[in-house]
Amino acid sequence: MFDVGGLRFKLIIVLLCLLSIPVLAQRPQYGKMSPLLRQLARTSSPITPHPSHISHHPSSIFHRPSSVCAFVKVGDDGEEVLREHGCKVLARIGQVCIADIPVRQLGDLSLDARILRMEARQGNCLSTDQMATHLNALPVYAGENLPQAFTGKGVVVGVMDVGFDLTHPNFYSADTTQYRIRKFWDMVTQDTVGSGLYVGRDYEGRENLLALGHSRDGLDMTHGTYTTGIAAGSGVHSPYRGMAPDADLCLVANAVTDDIVYIDSADYYKYTFATDALGFKYLFDYAKSVGKPCVASFSEGSVQDFRGYDQLYYEMLDSLVGPGRILVAAAGNNGAVKSWFRKPAGEVSAGTFISKSGSDMMLTFKSAQDFQLRFVTYSHANDTLLIRTSDVLSQEDSLLTAVLNLDDYQLTVTTEAYPSCYHADEICYDVTVHTTGDVGVVRPLSVEVVGRDADVEFFRVNGNLYTSTLNPSLNAGESVCCIHSPSSAPCVISVGSTSYRDSIQNMRGEWKKYWLGNGGVWAPFSSVGPTFDGRIKPDVMAPGNNIISSFSSFYMEAHPDASDLTWDLDRYEFNGRSYAWISSSGTSASCPAVAGAIALWLQAKPDLTPQEIKEVLSLTCRHYDKSLTYPNNKYGYGEIDVYRGLLYILGVDRVEEVSKTHTSARIRYADNQLSVSFEHPLSSSVRLRLYTMNGRLVHTSTVKAGQTSQILSLGSLPAGIYAVQLDGPSSVKGSTLIRK
Repeated sequence: MFDVGGLRFKLIIVLLCLLSIPVLAQRPQYGKMSPLLRQLARTSSPITPHPSHISHHPSSIFHRPSSVCAFVKVGDDGEEVLREHGCKVLARIGQVCIADIPVRQLGDLSLDARILRMEARQGNCLSTDQMATHLNALPVYAGENLPQAFTGKGVVVGVMDVGFDLTHPNFYSADTTQYRIRKFWDMVTQDTVGSGLYVGRDYEGRENLLALGHSRDGLDMTHGTYTTGIAAGSGVHSPYRGMAPDADLCLVANAVTDDIVYIDSADYYKYTFATDALGFKYLFDYAKSVGKPCVASFSEGSVQDFRGYDQLYYEMLDSLVGPGRILVAAAGNNGAVKSWFRKPAGEVSAGTFISKSGSDMMLTFKSAQDFQLRFVTYSHANDTLLIRTSDVLSQEDSLLTAVLNLDDYQLTVTTEAYPSCYHADEICYDVTVHTTGDVGVVRPLSVEVVGRDADVEFFRVNGNLYTSTLNPSLNAGESVCCIHSPSSAPCVISVGSTSYRDSIQNMRGEWKKYWLGNGGVWAPFSSVGPTFDGRIKPDVMAPGNNIISSFSSFYMEAHPDASDLTWDLDRYEFNGRSYAWISSSGTSASCPAVAGAIALWLQAKPDLTPQEIKEVLSLTCRHYDKSLTYPNNKYGYGEIDVYRGLLYILGVDRVEEVSKTHTSARIRYADNQLSVSFEHPLSSSVRLRLYTMNGRLVHTSTVKAGQTSQILSLGSLPAGIYAVQLDGPSSVKGSTLIRK
């Protein structure tokens, strides 16, 4: 006999339990997450840093990271939702928050309708690969002919980088009496007692900063010391003065890929692009607190992507910049690397040989149509692995792994499909190639896009593309679409490199040559556009080849035999320490040069916006190749012309009598006297005129032939900015600006 009532009760209990299962095990909405967060949410077991990275440091015993720093776009009450899930909201501008999120909460947060999107990403690398006196382009690169009226005074130059020597005399005033670093946030220091910051701590005041001496990574890195000197170094009695030598300095030492040795593994995912955004906010917030405009320089970056890693990053940056808040970033150093090709519809195939030091290489393909990827390994017999995108899309999670096993060799190709974040009708395929030994070395390896009806684009993530006599028809590849992020962001001023100086003579009398062209030609390492969504980048160019700047004394002590020290031009003592001037190259050098130039422009007009900066660039940049249309994806608007930009901002360019070219004469004003000096005796007389900013002539005098200098009294003129115009021999003809 059955107990019907009891059975009915049991069935109800079972049914209720079954109904509750979907609620308890509801799948996270991975579409709201960037790939890194998706990975963390899926596994709750983040990738362990490679042992080679963590074995160098006593604090590097691996602990599973418990939280991640991420961008979060929220709807109504979204910030409260974050707090309810144990998140710490670190900053919020508009709908975008930067938050520390417990990894275990990612899935639950994605299910809340008030959480619209979450992003986190890692992977910044440095953009270092001379500053000659290019009179109208960058007159201060050798400390000469800086318009006396504009030196960056009253402006904050912010630099986020790695490897800072806080004691370097280049960061004092020119006479070394004033210390110009105002605040410093070291994100990777373990000295966090009493710190209210998310990671690391900050330091303020001359005594505290000099006692600290260097950033935590300052014994092994020197990049920030170098870039800060280009932006705003005083030159300390040398010819290597930076662009804005009287600017205040605010510095942030962030984390790049090489900094992992300094980070406790439990905190590994606290260092993301969202943390970098906190760094930019710190720089701008400091400037606001002292009532000054700020330009921030960032000579780091990472590859662009189609997954949407950077959508909220760009949204946050767009909110951070504005009137008197400018962000400048290096375009990157991949200009000489084949990074893109296209197989148009109507062509059967296109391909290339690939190689990489290491056993893994990453590629991305994009198309709205189905196509095939054909991988061929070359030996005494060729072997082929064919992958159909239709097969990838038919897999769960659109992920397919294909393997080619040979006697002494294995090729594994993992392909993941997803819609482009820019055009949802286009499907992107991230391909990871894993081989026995280095990719393309044990056996040459080619990849080919096949499908007559498909229009397919290829984007290199890492590794190299090359041609081979094994199959000469596989010769696809162009050096385009390689701008780094965040330089690729619409609101960021993206800087590429030009070349002038071919070599330098080090302090041992040895000539060190790195020849990439002269006269302001595009430097072949400088990354070019367009961006992945088709916008023109870079925005502007500046010299980036064989640029001389400051070097870390702490790095010199820790690495006395380092190869980069063979590029030193001079060494000197200051306060008991040994310092050096050194030459290096890359868009890392060009970026702070433009940032320092913009600091001069901000001194002239403190409320300039990023869009107004681009307007100035569009109207005043120099064009090396006049056959091109500007802006373009190689030169942007052209090479920055600092002086002409100042004239435009001040409205002096409308005064016909004032030359738009800076004079080579040295002109200084002090104590009601104007001093004019020339390198050689004048071959003919020079007429000197002074104009107010509205074009009114207030003084005229003549410097006679044969003279090398003259001093004029200006005691009767009221205080203000004046344009000094010299007319005479072509070697001195031009103008400059003075401040009385």
